[in-house]
Amino acid sequence: MRSNMLQTVLNDLNGTSADIEASAIISSDGLMMAALLPNTVDEDRVGAMSAAMLSLGDRTARELARGGLEQVLIKGEKGYVLMVQAGADAVLTVMAKPNAKLGLVFLDVRRAADAIGRILG
Repeated sequence: MRSNMLQTVLNDLNGTSADIEASAIISSDGLMMAALLPNTVDEDRVGAMSAAMLSLGDRTARELARGGLEQVLIKGEKGYVLMVQAGADAVLTVMAKPNAKLGLVFLDVRRAADAIGRILG
């Protein structure tokens, strides 16, 4: 039941924004909880990289006195990867188009992350 609720959040997120191409919910230890990813993307690899990036980002933010980590944004020539903490023990990872309207993406992703946090309680 909880996995269905998480999948619904991803379906809503991907359906709300035309700029979002894929999304996944990953546990803090890198395990995939729910995903809407293209077949060309390895879920295990996305999980491991997301957990590693968020951990490194959190450490960097704290070491440089920036406070608690809110998000990690990666920009590549073919688009963006955005990782946001979703509750205490999960990460929402989103892939967005290169011409994405980031303000709207941030807003939609924050709402989805809040919903995930409530589901995982």
